Amino acid sequence: MKKQIIDFLDNYQETLFAASDAIWERPEIAFQEYQAMEILCRMLEEEGFAVEKGLVGIPTAFRAAAGSGRPVIAFLGEFDALDGMSQEGGCFEKKEMAGTELGHGCGHHTIAAGAVAAAAAVKRYLEETGKPGTVVFYGCPGEEGGSGKAFMVRDGAFDGVDCAITWHPGDKTGLFTGRCLANISATYHFKGVSAHAGGLAHIGRSALDAVELMDVGANYLREHVVSNARIHYAITDTGGKSPNVVQSHASVFYYMRAPEPHYVKEMYERIGNIAKGAALMTGTTVEIEYNRGVNSLMPNDCLNHVMHRNMVEVGLPEYSEEDFATAEKYRETIAEKDVTFHELLDTMTKAERAQVLPYKGKAIYDFITPELEAEPLLFGSTDVGDVSMKCPTVQLHAATYAAGTALHSWQAVAQGKEPLMHKGELYAAKVMACTAVDLFENPDLVKEAQEELTERMGGHPFESLMPKDVKPKLKR
Repeated sequence: MKKQIIDFLDNYQETLFAASDAIWERPEIAFQEYQAMEILCRMLEEEGFAVEKGLVGIPTAFRAAAGSGRPVIAFLGEFDALDGMSQEGGCFEKKEMAGTELGHGCGHHTIAAGAVAAAAAVKRYLEETGKPGTVVFYGCPGEEGGSGKAFMVRDGAFDGVDCAITWHPGDKTGLFTGRCLANISATYHFKGVSAHAGGLAHIGRSALDAVELMDVGANYLREHVVSNARIHYAITDTGGKSPNVVQSHASVFYYMRAPEPHYVKEMYERIGNIAKGAALMTGTTVEIEYNRGVNSLMPNDCLNHVMHRNMVEVGLPEYSEEDFATAEKYRETIAEKDVTFHELLDTMTKAERAQVLPYKGKAIYDFITPELEAEPLLFGSTDVGDVSMKCPTVQLHAATYAAGTALHSWQAVAQGKEPLMHKGELYAAKVMACTAVDLFENPDLVKEAQEELTERMGGHPFESLMPKDVKPKLKR
């Protein structure tokens, strides 16, 4: 059956590549991905899926299902682009694409298309074998700064899902294992009193002073949080450009990250108190706008073992001399060519390093990362974390970029339609589909994965970091 799935996907690849290319060519910002949604829904409807749009009140969130009964295996698809990432494709220099400020700097155009292809293959498998079970594709908008999946999980979209499968583009191929950081973001809006800064400064109350005092307090807090926590901020409103005016308004945007949800909630409360203290010191007021909250990623060893076995069995794509030559041209534009390779080595044992060291300096990292003995802590955040705490979740990353390419860079956008990208998304689709087949063929694996999740959660139910009154925010 796995051979039939791989054959189906080989025959489906033109449809897959056309869809991901079309989404790349029409980049759309978080929660406004209407064209991408239509492309993906059309693919799913043509394969006989029942499609439900506007899931949990989010216009560009959708669900497509086929089959019946359990287990219910879900594929996750992201399809939003990044602001300020306009870039021509197939170009070895930074050059904006005419007509847009957006660009697919994180490969989301292929995440969605690849997952749709995997779901279509699994639907065929269920029909041909008569196996009980349901395959679901979730269209998940707004990952980039919008945390779409966190809203979807909070509002019940993933209720009843037994396991979830997803992937992400990158410059290497392996399991996406380990923990990411939970994240709460909030904006602190200070209001004061405007006045002439020279003649009547004594009657003014500076909102910008409050922002600066808050930032100083937050920086002193860094010593008193867990060592692997992170605090970032950006002043988004300085109150004006005239130094001879006491600023009556100012705002600062904070990210607070920590490995465990309770740590990040504590940081949010403490930073909130710092903001209130800054307002008290300056005679201003502060309004705290809770933007979003995402949970940390919860690995699952059971599913990781199943997926890694399929990664090896499917085997890496064949990379041509032209693929290597093109990758080398992109690699020449990258300052720290092996930085992501060294980050990988930092997570590995001596024996694991020996397996991958021969690939250092290559234009394409054409190896599969071994299963790591330890779970590394990854310092970014992802809304896949909420899904992974709701149901057992597994994720791979596949080599779609020249070695050393950083996500959210012009080089990543430029490579969005290269053959290497296409080969990576097809490989990911095959691995995800074969992983799902193993779960349908052996429901005991699903049970084992669920028991592991319960144990990792310490028996506690999932708790969203997204308050009920917080709604998705449009970027523009």
